Amino acid sequence: MMVEDVFKNVQALKGIGVDDFLLTMGIMSAAVGSDCVGCHPSAGTDHVDWALDTPRKRTARRMVQMVTAINRDTFSGRQVVTCWTCHRGRDRPVTTMTLDVVYGPPTDESDDVLTQAQGVPSVDQVLNKYLQAIGGAQNVARVTSFVATGKSVGYRGFGGGGVVDVSAQAPDKRATHISFPEYADRGVSVRTYDGRTGWIATPLAVVPKYELAGSERDGARLDAMLSFPTQIKQALTNLRVGPPSTIGDKDVTVLQGNGPNGTLATLYFDDASGLLARMVRHGRSPIGRVPTQVDYSDYRDVGGIKFPFRWTFAWLDGRDNFEFSDVKLNVPIDAAKFGEPNVAVAAPK
Repeated sequence: MMVEDVFKNVQALKGIGVDDFLLTMGIMSAAVGSDCVGCHPSAGTDHVDWALDTPRKRTARRMVQMVTAINRDTFSGRQVVTCWTCHRGRDRPVTTMTLDVVYGPPTDESDDVLTQAQGVPSVDQVLNKYLQAIGGAQNVARVTSFVATGKSVGYRGFGGGGVVDVSAQAPDKRATHISFPEYADRGVSVRTYDGRTGWIATPLAVVPKYELAGSERDGARLDAMLSFPTQIKQALTNLRVGPPSTIGDKDVTVLQGNGPNGTLATLYFDDASGLLARMVRHGRSPIGRVPTQVDYSDYRDVGGIKFPFRWTFAWLDGRDNFEFSDVKLNVPIDAAKFGEPNVAVAAPK
């Protein structure tokens, strides 16, 4: 599904899928610290006209053209300059340095792409420690499916009150369903990947349901494969261990690898426990990399395997906190669960 087949008055971002287009909108919103209303008056209501030209939309088109030209003419087409390079969450970029920043502690920002560091554990040492921490490689390899159920508590009061079900089938199928039994009008949010095709269904969204075709599909495949820890080496190539880092007050070892079509995945392992604390993947978009982050905590024993009972899933369109109350391993899962979501949606306007 191409963006010009769904939306009207698309000018600067033609020829890409709906999923990549929506990711690009997320990058723009995050970069300038705004939301849809910044460019689309009445967004979030039934009266929005997405095709309406506004001064900010015209400016955004010029910015896309400018950034594309800079990268083409100066960096041989590589995406070195993006919206975030200058804006950093502000409508207008800062043009003058602040001395508190100059003389303050350095910012904790690492490059997207890591290189192999010196004096750190090897890739095999990191992965072996992780597999041992969650139950041993042989036990972990016996897990071919899981179903985790619990609640979605939302973020800062938004999106909570849901019932969440995450199901995965080795080697590469996964589905996440969030329903709201007490609020039927909120519908059901679904993300699926069946090994070849992925879908997203989100009620009350600009496009309530669409098939994944670009970076989101690559990310969905990666998420599905990484659901089973013994597949890390199959899911990622060119694995390397970066410099030591921290998450909060925890020291972590950082492992990065390349996924399909330019996707990056960075895994953060707690030095003390060896457990996976965070996964960040970066996908592609016409104007820069798109981050998705999942934090894992509250590991508990399930059939001799340690499983994280709390996931925090963050991306450019929101953040969900999942608290699981029940996890079942090696259970049969209907294949239809990973296919196109069978939910009623309204046609996009």
